[in-house]
Amino acid sequence: MKTKLLLLLFVSTFGFAQQRTCGMQEHMNQMMFNPVLKKQYEERQAKFKIEYQKIIDKQNAQKNGNVIQSTNAVIRIPVAVHYPSAASANATLRTCLRGFAQNQIDILNADYNATNADLSNWINDSAFYPGINVGDLDVEFVLATQNHPAGTGLVNGDVAVTFGTDFLPGANEDQDPTWSGYMNFVVRNISGGILGYSPLGGSPNAGQTVVMDNNAFASGAGCTGYVPGAPYNLGRTVTHELGHFFNLDHTFKSGNQNATNCAGADQDGIADTPKQAAATYGCAAAGSIDACNAPEKVLSMNYMDYSNDACMYMFTEGQKNVMLAYINSIVSDFKPNVLNNSTFATSGFSIYPNPSTGTFNLQFKEIISDFNVEIYDITGKMVYVNEFYQNTDLVKEIKIQDEVSRGIYFLKIKTNEGLFTKKIIID
Repeated sequence: MKTKLLLLLFVSTFGFAQQRTCGMQEHMNQMMFNPVLKKQYEERQAKFKIEYQKIIDKQNAQKNGNVIQSTNAVIRIPVAVHYPSAASANATLRTCLRGFAQNQIDILNADYNATNADLSNWINDSAFYPGINVGDLDVEFVLATQNHPAGTGLVNGDVAVTFGTDFLPGANEDQDPTWSGYMNFVVRNISGGILGYSPLGGSPNAGQTVVMDNNAFASGAGCTGYVPGAPYNLGRTVTHELGHFFNLDHTFKSGNQNATNCAGADQDGIADTPKQAAATYGCAAAGSIDACNAPEKVLSMNYMDYSNDACMYMFTEGQKNVMLAYINSIVSDFKPNVLNNSTFATSGFSIYPNPSTGTFNLQFKEIISDFNVEIYDITGKMVYVNEFYQNTDLVKEIKIQDEVSRGIYFLKIKTNEGLFTKKIIID
């Protein structure tokens, strides 16, 4: 009996470790059988298409020489994290799970803003993918801290993390109107080996959620009952599923890694994600898999493929455009009064032009008297630093063109409000 139990444990662990499984498509198939949900989905897609065309028109105008100032305003999205099975969690475990939720949010902020450390792999890997650029979203995910829904037991100052709530009620277990207006994440055991799922183009207004398995959420040692399991232990499954919520499809046509059928339309319809017949599993070397259209190579490090967490590290510019358009179409659904009153990160400053040749402007909404500016390259090396005291200008010019080469850089501004990071491109 002992031998059989050990064998069963080995097979279960081995199976979990070998193949990523996302339940988005099955979830959408179920939703489309519901005429109400189907109609709501179609209405959201119609709004998305309008916003997407606006972004494309703006980019075309810029390519034609019409200068359009980019404000780079950060979109702040209120987040709530739910642990339905943790009703009996003691104070220690609850504290751990709150930190666990913040850990995942930190991962999302890095991945969606292209400030993740492993993006440095793109320096070498990009040689296999000419014409493809990294996309970043200028978005900030924040755990909500005030004006929580009535009856949840949360008071102002508490982070929006719940334990054993009635989330996922009744027959429709993937949305809860109580939490309408939040970006919801539900962390629970999912049967069938699925790591997570989300609607394709989700609705905050309906209280829809990204559902995650308790062994594929966040990173690190975890908490009792919620331990990330390798090779999906770096929080990238949540990055993947949230991409679905923001209207990104998979980059591949089939989850069968042996599929060879390249006929028909591109799966995600995005030009800068090379068309690929099958999902990528494990840790493929950059440029090692042929895409459908030679000489293109499969973008195996893309978050919307199936690679191991440690081997996916980027969205493309085209994917960023899709997500930004979708967020623009639903942004009014997010509650405006559940975050703290600090607005500096939202609209306190902008950078233009971006991309630039190395000379750009910092434009502040209000005069900031004292602040520091630091600029780092993609490897983490500081290439510029300056301290500004008793500043009286709303616009401050920064010049670094003689100190750097073309590429991606990260600008950090330190003020009394905190530390804020934005990506800049030197072209």
